[in-house]
Amino acid sequence: AANPNAFFHGKPIPLEDHQNSRYIAEPLHLLDCCQESDGGVAIVVVSAERAKDLPHTPAVIAAAAAGSADDQFIMSSYYRDDLAGLPEMGLVGRQLWKQSGLGPTDMDLAILYDHFTPYTLMQLEELGFCARGEAKDLVREPGALEVGGQLPLNTHGGQLGEAYIHGMNGIAEAVRQLRGDSVNQVDGAERAVVTAGTGVPTSGLVLTRSS
Repeated sequence: AANPNAFFHGKPIPLEDHQNSRYIAEPLHLLDCCQESDGGVAIVVVSAERAKDLPHTPAVIAAAAAGSADDQFIMSSYYRDDLAGLPEMGLVGRQLWKQSGLGPTDMDLAILYDHFTPYTLMQLEELGFCARGEAKDLVREPGALEVGGQLPLNTHGGQLGEAYIHGMNGIAEAVRQLRGDSVNQVDGAERAVVTAGTGVPTSGLVLTRSS
């Protein structure tokens, strides 16, 4: 609602509006589902050495990982036994933390792929920000996922609020945060985790601020 480039700029959604929106596939309401958006994002990737000569403060890729779950094929997950978990994201998370030498408590913010709201809660658990079954409690803590809280989440509005550009806008927001020029800036942001599509073979990044 505070992002001038977001579809829902100036249009915050009260819980009552969410609950009153029509069902798409119970228990998901219309406002649990991402938008249909047209748009584009450009990401310039160069070596860390080259980045030092560029005009903008660079974000450093501290870790990058991809993962797939058992019996997960291309863009489908029809055969998973547990619909309340994302084992492929758990795998990606473990790879990210191992590569970067960082962990969930080191992150200043998270940009999680939010094409449908339940997947956000599952990712919080799979990435280790809370234990299995505890995401529902974390999101209820006043201010926990807001700027200034325990884990600022999707500060651009995510794909639910800004636009559904298949997560590329999430990477751009993480870079803005590390540069210090986000419209919802996290004070002193130096480390961010970003995830890609969930419910399918997935991936993620840990980005850090260049010193």
